[in-house]
Amino acid sequence: MGVQPEISQRDLRMRSREIMDAVERGQSFTVTRDGHEIGELVPLRRRRRFVSRAEFAETSRSAPAVDLAAFRADQDAAYDQDTVDPYAG
Repeated sequence: MGVQPEISQRDLRMRSREIMDAVERGQSFTVTRDGHEIGELVPLRRRRRFVSRAEFAETSRSAPAVDLAAFRADQDAAYDQDTVDPYAG
């Protein structure tokens, strides 16, 4: 990853539309005031909401095997077996 360009607080104020368009396209900036770094302007990471069946299957092939008996034993050990129903009469 390259060095982020620096922009002054004044540049940010005067060129906000241009800079925000660049951020929307993925560009990051270091914001300065009086020559001192005061913050970073970075794009938000967008989460994908959909994963295709093929992509899920491909990713799952490299997942570690799960020992189902050990998994169940871990769940049972973590679960409070003496839970009382507060609504039981």
